[in-house]
Amino acid sequence: MPRGRSRFGHQCTYVSSVIRSVLCRSIDGRMSSMEFTVDVQHPYRLWARAVGPVDAPPLLLVMGANASGLTWPTALVDRLAARHRVIVYDHRDAGRSTWAFDEHPYDVKDLAEDAVAVLDAAGVARAHVVGMSLGGILVQLLALDHPDRLLTATAFCTAALGTAWGDGSALPDPDPRLLELWTCLADERDREAELDFRVEHWRILNGDVLPFDAAYFRAMEEACMDHAGTHRNPAAHARAGLDGLERGAELAGIRVPFLVVEAPEDPINPPPHAPHLAGLIPSSRLVTIPGMGHALTAEVLEPLAGAVLEHTAGGGASAGRR
Repeated sequence: MPRGRSRFGHQCTYVSSVIRSVLCRSIDGRMSSMEFTVDVQHPYRLWARAVGPVDAPPLLLVMGANASGLTWPTALVDRLAARHRVIVYDHRDAGRSTWAFDEHPYDVKDLAEDAVAVLDAAGVARAHVVGMSLGGILVQLLALDHPDRLLTATAFCTAALGTAWGDGSALPDPDPRLLELWTCLADERDREAELDFRVEHWRILNGDVLPFDAAYFRAMEEACMDHAGTHRNPAAHARAGLDGLERGAELAGIRVPFLVVEAPEDPINPPPHAPHLAGLIPSSRLVTIPGMGHALTAEVLEPLAGAVLEHTAGGGASAGRR
């Protein structure tokens, strides 16, 4: 992404929301897993899955750029699903959702409207929303434009709206190793070479403090490739339009209970990005997870889940079903 642009590379007509698959499992008639699809701006159809007790407060997980919803570790999803109906989904041009950016480009802000469409399709009026990386940017947009749909908001490994790379501010830019690697993001590679590329990407994202489990991330990326039906790198989000993201001054108006989780070893948004974001949102609370980078390694899952569950328990406990 060119330096000086926003850190993440309405006119969305929502045609219909189609729920396809039914229950995959049921425990005492309450715990279930359901896959469904969501038709958003033509021709995009999103894949989604809901897990957990059907009568529990909904919690929407919003993943970062160019990543499938399968990137959320199963252990984290299951931990959250003990108290919530957890919804994960694939963005446009990722995972099992429609890939069509070349013929049908869009803006980053459209991805936030997609999140609302996923809630609509799941029959959810209000939800706790948790976003990582680009997902954290989308959570900020949701808190600004759709506060009535949010019980609470959580963002981590992200930056405040309006933050730019190379703009001369005191906020640091990403690790130069990542900037170099990203120039090759969309290059064509065979499956094994693509796996090697993605694992190396995760190794840098992990940071240098916590152990890096290369075998886990390789298996996770293999599952993502199988899920998507292609090993091609989903790089479209780096080309998405950036209009409507210069809204940092508006963050002071957010009233939704907002948790900012600081990952001190994050090589994309290193300190003080998280304290900066928290300082812009009056309703925010800042929690730091020592050693955490820009990857969901085993060591961070329990403290992250604990922080999220404490936050959701304290704000908007009522279920959000329609």
